[in-house]
Amino acid sequence: MPLSVPRLRIGSTEIIALADGEGPFFSPRAEAFPDATAAQWAEADAYDPGAVDAEGRWWLRFRAYAIRGDTGLTVVDAGIGPADSPASPWAPVPGVLPESLAAAGIDPADVDTVVLTHLHTDHVGWAVVTEAAVPSAGPAEDGDTSTGDTARDRRPYFPNAEYLLQRAEFDALDLLNPQLRETLTDPLAAAGRLRLLEGDTPLRTGHAIATPGHTPGHQSLLVADGREQVLVTGDLLVHALQLLHPELDYTHETDPEAARNSRRRMLSRGTSRTLHLATPHLTEPFVPM
Repeated sequence: MPLSVPRLRIGSTEIIALADGEGPFFSPRAEAFPDATAAQWAEADAYDPGAVDAEGRWWLRFRAYAIRGDTGLTVVDAGIGPADSPASPWAPVPGVLPESLAAAGIDPADVDTVVLTHLHTDHVGWAVVTEAAVPSAGPAEDGDTSTGDTARDRRPYFPNAEYLLQRAEFDALDLLNPQLRETLTDPLAAAGRLRLLEGDTPLRTGHAIATPGHTPGHQSLLVADGREQVLVTGDLLVHALQLLHPELDYTHETDPEAARNSRRRMLSRGTSRTLHLATPHLTEPFVPM
């Protein structure tokens, strides 16, 4: 069955949701949101019933987004990745992002910008891959199935793209996941593909907006046309609880107060303009405000 590729258009810009996988969170959801009340859980489950499975587990979607406009083609985040990705200890790898890109008519070589919202492993999985992880790669010669020197062989999956990361996130790499230096940032830098941003930055398509708190240098992407806006949230929002009750803390935030401030600031944009949220983990890829 062909993959579904939901799309949203504002003005001349098309926002495309790219599925990579789905599966349960690695710990009970009540531990992730320890201050949520029974009434708040019931409200969130009514709002997004697909986010809880029959066993009461938090069920996540893992998706990236493509932004196709008159001035370029941007991908936001890179999903859970192939079988050997950094997310493999906990996420349902391998992901299907390559198939989603193909279903959307996107060649990775045509992508000019990749925005990494932050450095958690379920958002960077396909950013840099080994040759063996690329679905289109042919079989090894003489029956050799080894991957060789993976550090040497790692390369950007989007070969012609500039990868954008907030400097504050890069500077916090040792706090977040030092292993990503070898598997992600060093290969990108060696290929001349890593660009560090300093806060809010206009891009070819949309604006990178600093939304710290979930991680020190978390960023989101805002696309606006007239009174319509689309915010690709990254993990500014991971569950409907945070949309309905932005004040609730999420255990896996490095700075809960900063995260609350970022959520409130960005969600308030919907009070004066039409705001669509493009979220990686909620059941629906586009949520109107």
